[in-house]
Amino acid sequence: MPAFVLSRILQALPVMLAVALIAFTLFTFVGDPIATMLGQEFSVAQRDALVAALGLDQPVPIQFLRFIGNALHGEFGLSYRLSRPVSALFAERAPATLELAFCASVVALAVGLPAGVYTGLRPRSPLSRALLTFSLVGVSLPTFLIGSLLILVFSVWLGWLPSFGRGDTVQLGWWSTGFLTLSGLKALILPSITLGLFQLTLILRLVRSEMLEVMRSDYVKFARARGLRDRSINFGHALRNTLVPVITIVGLQLGSIIAFSIVTETVFQWPGMGLLFIQSVSSADIPVMAAYLLLISAVFVTINLVVDLLYYAVDPRLRAGRGH
Repeated sequence: MPAFVLSRILQALPVMLAVALIAFTLFTFVGDPIATMLGQEFSVAQRDALVAALGLDQPVPIQFLRFIGNALHGEFGLSYRLSRPVSALFAERAPATLELAFCASVVALAVGLPAGVYTGLRPRSPLSRALLTFSLVGVSLPTFLIGSLLILVFSVWLGWLPSFGRGDTVQLGWWSTGFLTLSGLKALILPSITLGLFQLTLILRLVRSEMLEVMRSDYVKFARARGLRDRSINFGHALRNTLVPVITIVGLQLGSIIAFSIVTETVFQWPGMGLLFIQSVSSADIPVMAAYLLLISAVFVTINLVVDLLYYAVDPRLRAGRGH
């Protein structure tokens, strides 16, 4: 297992270096940070001082090595728009995005997995047909439209839930959470459903198709011939063999939830990293954009590693193959 983890980390290093090069190119050759930070009127002395402070007077290879070193320490320079350290901005916004992504993932798994199992085991029932119709809606409608419709119904018409913001939060050290307040929990409901709906329908349809295929396999027929109970066949044999492709999709979709929460955070004005990124794009705040690119790449690399490890826990054939 340690050798397997080390090999996956070594495979991820070239990917992260390539992403770092793209981020550095964006950081170095797009826009004019001096004009952005100093404005239209500045003296030569002010310009030279800022150039030296940002390290722009050094050769490009040295700048790249310095960029990687700073990134490894979580330092990405100053935001052009806010003149604050990018790491501090991300530390403030990360709890909001991670809590939203966690709730959206829980919604997707808690509803999508059992619904997929049910529709796979009872494909002709009226409830299965209703769930499949619902899944078509979730796959077809864009995220911003789903969010707008939920706001219209539950915030404007019914007045049950807030339409924007994060509600009241509680500070636990550097982490701010909305889980400990009623307004924070209510504010999470609509954006969590909006962000998790596409993943929910994707998991539902994937689990259903895998369950239908597994239930037609020979070893399930043999298990029935041996007189095993339906519960043992459905959950001990069929569902276990369905989980390998499901883990892949769920893992990648978790990364997608964090990376593409941009639209949901914009619709609900959720104060997370996605909204910060959109605001940075509109003002060409390159350090924030480069840091977001590196962070999301690290998230996907980490999730891929976790997914590979989960394969070992679910599929014994992989452990046997490594043993030989």
